[in-house]
Amino acid sequence: MKKWLMTAAALALSGTALAQEKFELEDVFTLEYASSPTIHPSGEWTVFVRQSMDINNDSKVGRLWASLPDGDLRPLTGGQGSESQPVWSPSGDRLAYVSTQTGSPQVHIYWADSGDSAAITQLTQAPSSLSWSPDGSQIAFSMFTPKSQPAPVSLPGKPEGANWTAAPKYVDKDNYRYDGGGYAKDGHQQLYVIPATGGSPRQLTDAEFNHGGQLSWSPDSKHIFFSANRRDDAFRQPVNSEIYRLTLNSKEVKAITDRDGPDSSPEVSPNGEKIAFVGYDDTKMSFQASKLYVMNLDGSGVEVLTGELDRGVTGFEWDTDSQGVYFTYDDNGVGQLARTTLNGEHVKLTDRVGGLSYSRPYGGGDFSVAKGDRVVFTISNPMRPAELALWEDDNVRQLTRLNEDALAHKELAKVEEINYKSSVDGIDLQGWIAYPPGFDKDKDYPLMLEIHGGPHTNYGPRFAAEIQLFAAAGYVVLYTNPRGSTSYGSDFANEIHHNYPSNDYNDLMDGVDAVIDKGFINEDELFVTGGSGGGVLTAWIVGHTDRFKAAVVAKPVINWYSFVLTADMYNFFYQYWFPGLPWENMEHYMKYSPISYVGNVTTPTMLLTGENDYRTPMSETEQYYQALKLEGVETAMVRIQDSGHGIYARPSNLMNKVAYILHWFDKYKGTTK
Repeated sequence: MKKWLMTAAALALSGTALAQEKFELEDVFTLEYASSPTIHPSGEWTVFVRQSMDINNDSKVGRLWASLPDGDLRPLTGGQGSESQPVWSPSGDRLAYVSTQTGSPQVHIYWADSGDSAAITQLTQAPSSLSWSPDGSQIAFSMFTPKSQPAPVSLPGKPEGANWTAAPKYVDKDNYRYDGGGYAKDGHQQLYVIPATGGSPRQLTDAEFNHGGQLSWSPDSKHIFFSANRRDDAFRQPVNSEIYRLTLNSKEVKAITDRDGPDSSPEVSPNGEKIAFVGYDDTKMSFQASKLYVMNLDGSGVEVLTGELDRGVTGFEWDTDSQGVYFTYDDNGVGQLARTTLNGEHVKLTDRVGGLSYSRPYGGGDFSVAKGDRVVFTISNPMRPAELALWEDDNVRQLTRLNEDALAHKELAKVEEINYKSSVDGIDLQGWIAYPPGFDKDKDYPLMLEIHGGPHTNYGPRFAAEIQLFAAAGYVVLYTNPRGSTSYGSDFANEIHHNYPSNDYNDLMDGVDAVIDKGFINEDELFVTGGSGGGVLTAWIVGHTDRFKAAVVAKPVINWYSFVLTADMYNFFYQYWFPGLPWENMEHYMKYSPISYVGNVTTPTMLLTGENDYRTPMSETEQYYQALKLEGVETAMVRIQDSGHGIYARPSNLMNKVAYILHWFDKYKGTTK
C-alpha cells in the first residue's frame, strides 16, 4: 500500500479509534480547509485563509488566521467580513488583504507591530492580484472597470411615469457570457496602484483588453510586469497571451515576450535580475503542459527550466536567494512540490500537495516560500480537506488540524489505490476505491463508478465530500484516471485529442471489471455517474452498454455541434477540441456526440445541471432529457438553482447533487432489469 495511505491513516488515527457515526449530508456545513498560505518573510509564522461554511448564507467564508511558532492558531484580525488574498509587504511589517468587512470588497492593511487593521480603499468594484512595490510604498491591483456603451436604439413616445417593460439587451461582444460570471458587462479588467498608506487609486491601463493575473514589480519600483492578451484578434487566438512591462510614470505598455502560445504569471526574482513565468508553444492540441521559464527583465535570454518534465506546472515561487524556483505539478494523481536550479536541475521535495477541491478528488494546492528553505503548503489526504504543513530540511510537519472536531468521531470511507491494464492496448491505468464504513470483503456491495470531468484533469487520493457521502450510503465507489487525464504525460492526455469519447470508455469499463474481480461486488448492482466531462462519458456509457442499473448524467455535453455554438469558451473549443468549425465537420462532431447513440439507451438515466451553467449549458441537458423521453427511457431532470458549472460553490447545492444521485440510484437498487 502506498505511503500516502499509511500517512492518511496515521493522521486520522484518533478518528478511527472513536468512530461511531457516518458522514452525512448536513456534515458538509461543518467542513473547513486551509488555503492561500503566506509565510512571513522571517520564516517564523504563517498567515492563511481558514475557509468554513456559512450555513445561514449558504456560502463559503474565509477568515485570516495565523499559525504561530509555538503551534498555536489565532484569528489575525477578528474581522466579520470574508477575507482573502493575504500578501506580506517586503519587510514583513504589514499585510495587505481583501475584506468585505465594510460591506464590499476593499483593500485592507494589517500592521504586524500593533495588530491593528483598516481598509485603505473605497472601491466600487472588487480588487484582485494585490502586489507590493519593493520599497513598500505602493500596492498594485487589478479591478473591473465599467465602460458603459449606449444602446443603439431609443424608443420614442414613452409618457412620463409610464411603466414599460425593460429595454432589450443588445449583445455584440465576442465572448458575451462566462460561466460563474453571467453575461459580460461593458468594461474590462484594468490595473491600478494605490499608496500603501491609503488614498486615491491611480488607473494605469485603459485599453479595451483584460489586464490581470499575477502582478510583479521591477526592483526599482518603476515598472510592473503582467500578462494579457492584447491582440486585435484575441478572439481568434484565445490562449496567445504575452508578458508586458508597464512603466508607471508614462503608463507605457510594452510586450517583452512574443511567441505563439501563452506566457503568464510573471514573477521577478528577489534580486531583481530575472523573471520566472509559465507557458508553452501552442500546437493546437487539446492538452498542452505548461512549462516553467526564466528570462531577463527585458525579455531576452529565455530558458526553459522544466523542459524534460512531461507534466504541467501548476504553481511556482522563487527561492529567497534567487538561485532556484520552487514549483508544483501533479504526477500519477498526486500533487508534488519540487525545486529547480536555474540550470533546470530539479529535485522532488514532497508530495500530497493539494486538498482545495473538497467536493470531488481533484488536484490543486497552494504554497509559500520563506528564507531558510522553509515552505508552507496545503497538504492533502483522503480523510481530510486541506490542512497546512511545513516542509523544512526534507521533513514535513503538519501545522493545522482544522477538521478533527467535525470528522474525528466519523467513520469515513477508506480509500485504496487500484492499478490495472487497459484491454485496448495494455497500458497501465490507475484508480482508487472508496470502501463503505464497516466494509466486509465477504459481503456483496453495489458499485458506483464516479467519473471526473475536464476531460484534461485528474483524480487522486484526496478528500472528496461527494465520494465520502456515496460510500456512507453503502456503495463501493470507484474513481479512475482514464486516458485523457493529466499527470501521466502529454501522450496519455492527448490519446483523446479529436477522439473523445473513445478508448477512455474502455478504460473505465476495465476499471469496473478489475473491482468486480475482487469478489465483493454485486454485478447486478452497478451504477454510474460523472460531471462535465464525466457527464459526457456517462451518457456515452449508457449509449454503448446496458450493464449499469441506473445512471446520473451531470452537467454534460450531449451534442458537440450545439455545445460549440452555446458554450462560453466557444472560440477555444472549436480550435483545440475539434478539427474545425462544426458545419464544416459535421460527421466528426456527431460521431463523438452521445446524442447520436441515444437510440441504444435502456438504462434509467437522470440529468442534473446548474440552471446558470454557461460552460455545458442547460440546453445540452434538455436535449438529452427530451430524447430519452421520446425513446421511452425512464428519466428525470434536476435543475440546480443558483448554480453555474461549479455546483459545489454553494454547500447546499453540493448536498442537493449527492441527495438526488442517491435518490435515483436507490430507486433502482434491488430491482430487476
